[in-house]
Amino acid sequence: MLDFVYFPVSALLWCWHQLLALAFGPATGFTWMLAVVALVATVRALLVHTAVRQARSQAVLRTLQPHIDRIRGTHKDDPLAQMTEIRQLHREHGVRLFAGFAPMIAQAFVFLGLFHVLRSFDRTGAFAVGPFTATSTPLSPEVNAATANYFFGADEVRAFLDARLFGAPLSATLFGAGAAAAVFVVALVVIAALATHCTARLTPLAADNPTASVMRTLSLWVFPAGALVSGAILPIVVLVYFATNAVWTLCQQYLLRRAFMPEAAAPDAAPRQRKAG
Repeated sequence: MLDFVYFPVSALLWCWHQLLALAFGPATGFTWMLAVVALVATVRALLVHTAVRQARSQAVLRTLQPHIDRIRGTHKDDPLAQMTEIRQLHREHGVRLFAGFAPMIAQAFVFLGLFHVLRSFDRTGAFAVGPFTATSTPLSPEVNAATANYFFGADEVRAFLDARLFGAPLSATLFGAGAAAAVFVVALVVIAALATHCTARLTPLAADNPTASVMRTLSLWVFPAGALVSGAILPIVVLVYFATNAVWTLCQQYLLRRAFMPEAAAPDAAPRQRKAG
């Protein structure tokens, strides 16, 4: 159904795996882990321009807030006039309120594609935990090892199945891994949860926006809690994606905040200037 997502994602992962295999070998867990990290970095790098444009729009929108409040006060009994003038103001200053949805949608498709491709390496159901990690038609280990997975041939499928991270298969979950791999899993989910929480703290909250307030609460507490829960049910290699994506988002948000909210990056600057004046 989503082959238009699965094939490009598997092709990108295949390219990185082939490149990294030259240095570390095709059947090492380190190679596969780095391939997932490189895939995340590639996709997020392609979306940086859109993220910068959205951050710039949000910065402009903050400077326009007094004008928007004035328009709302002037046309408080005429919602249509309010909307028309605010849209005109946004258009004149190049504000694009919905530009931020494109990266979110793209990342959602990439995750769905990567999750499906990684899960399809092991269709035996040996490490399935929960209905959405199980396969509807389990294969025998012999058939699974001889079945291609989108861009990956049977040899590469076997390389994935033979790979180990801290002694555990890449498809293993927390409860199917050994002690060393379990420590690695816990580290990944803690990193993902902390990065998600810190990103929410760095994200500016729009004034008088109940929806933004709810989303901030979810991002601060619910999403990090979800990351912790995911550690018990998702394969190790998928958790590598989660942690990498969360850390990238945190670093990107920090840099965008410094670039477009200098007063937040240097909170003591304004008091010093007032004192000097």
